[in-house]
Amino acid sequence: IMSLSSPENKMSKSDKASGGCVYIMQEPDEIMRCFKRAVTDSDTVVRYDVENKPGISNLMQIYSVATGESFDQIEAEFEGKGYGEFKPKVGEAVVEMFRPFREDANRLLADKSYLESIYREGAEKASQAAGKTLRKVYKKVGFVAR
Repeated sequence: IMSLSSPENKMSKSDKASGGCVYIMQEPDEIMRCFKRAVTDSDTVVRYDVENKPGISNLMQIYSVATGESFDQIEAEFEGKGYGEFKPKVGEAVVEMFRPFREDANRLLADKSYLESIYREGAEKASQAAGKTLRKVYKKVGFVAR
């Protein structure tokens, strides 16, 4: 997947251009804004051509992954419709693809008692592992074990 702001570069969270990258936990309206502003060529034909149309080809790849449609199906669906109609559809497809993950994460983050139980369980396991290691170290260095 390439950057939305510079389709010749990989999408990266270190992308300095705003809107070049989308995140699973991003609000849907922010995701939509990124796709509406995605860099494309001056043509309006939705056609897969990485060499001559890297921006729209990138959006087609993303849309294909999000919807399961082939490039031929996408081209047929958006024939004569242009980028103005295609870009928001890509955004909507990505929002829907991310929705279950975002909802699950928000549900888990809202459940403080569940999170605390995970923290406690992890701390207990870490304490046990650290205790074993410390006992070995104490024995090797000649300290009295706790």
